[in-house]
Amino acid sequence: MPLESDRMQRVQSPIIPIVGDLIRQVPGTISLGQGVVYYGPPPQAIEQITQFLSDPNHHKYQAVQGIPALIELIATKLKTENGIAIDGTNQIMVTAGSNMGFVNAVLAIADPGDEIILPTPYYFNHEMAIRMANCQPVLVPTDDQYQLRLDIIQQAITPRTKAIVTVSPNNPTGVVYPAADLQAVNYLCREQGLYHIHDAAYEYFTYDGASAFSPGAIANSSEYTISLFSLSKAYGFASWRIGYMVIPTHLLEAIMKIQDTIAICAPVISQYAALGALQAGVGYCRQKLESIEQVRRHCLQQLATIQDICTVPPAEGAFYVLLQVHSNMPPLQLVKRLIQDYQVAVIPGTAFGIVGCYLRIAYGALQQETAVAGIGRFVKGLRELVPTAPLASD
Repeated sequence: MPLESDRMQRVQSPIIPIVGDLIRQVPGTISLGQGVVYYGPPPQAIEQITQFLSDPNHHKYQAVQGIPALIELIATKLKTENGIAIDGTNQIMVTAGSNMGFVNAVLAIADPGDEIILPTPYYFNHEMAIRMANCQPVLVPTDDQYQLRLDIIQQAITPRTKAIVTVSPNNPTGVVYPAADLQAVNYLCREQGLYHIHDAAYEYFTYDGASAFSPGAIANSSEYTISLFSLSKAYGFASWRIGYMVIPTHLLEAIMKIQDTIAICAPVISQYAALGALQAGVGYCRQKLESIEQVRRHCLQQLATIQDICTVPPAEGAFYVLLQVHSNMPPLQLVKRLIQDYQVAVIPGTAFGIVGCYLRIAYGALQQETAVAGIGRFVKGLRELVPTAPLASD
């Protein structure tokens, strides 16, 4: 009987559906697992759908790169919010989510056997995409605060290296990389002839004075910087599958070949909805951030009560906390126990390429009352499942 390819056997199974199956087996479970927001799209996005439906030509294929009106609006947003000018050295490509943008980038720049550097913990779909392309993810550790270690990144570069990937604000850790560190990575890519792939899906989700920096805004960086953006988080667009990428102009032809083969173009109805979302603007997201920030504060306060059994590094972005549990229990086993015995779900850290008992909490998907209840269940479960470490003797 024909079997699946060896390549796909080396790709990990996506963890979200696995945990989702466990949740369905225990009705009433509160999920602190999937990274989505609790709110939906702005009214302006829905209004655009009516306009889309009014023209029969909208049901036909549209430009691979994206509808012109959306590209124009994205260019304005990039210039005013990110400091990225679309000036002929770079181009915008509208994609079916930023995951598609990452696949486009990897296929366009790398050949089988080439290497792409991923700081760990990584976003699991990035690692999966690299392996699907028959390339090699080169994993480099971050420090104990999940911040980049520039020396380790530099040491990982080989003649087969094609790119360095950064994600800030970060999934799964919630950290925000300082502008100076992202600039250092970008300059390193310039010196070494590499691409800098930067994922900014959570660009608006920052707290405590932190802010997201766009490497694509660095002067003279457009020929080797690939920036990925998404509407899924900020505008409650997860199922609409709309994102966009800023790419060097010399990659446009290759990426158009890839996108035309995979999807032809991003869903056109979603592109029209994206027009409305960007017309509503970042103010729509910021109206919702207050509720998410309140849940974040409660989450961190509750986690502070169990610091004897876990380590919680700072998390100033996105809507995640990645904590290290002081336990030898396999993390997926701990996740199963939390679901079965305490009706709360989180994601095991093994999915993000780290060894040890790590758990990711996502706190953006639920209304405040439900999220608070879920965090309470999590803290109670962890307290009862993980024994307190004995104190060192004097």
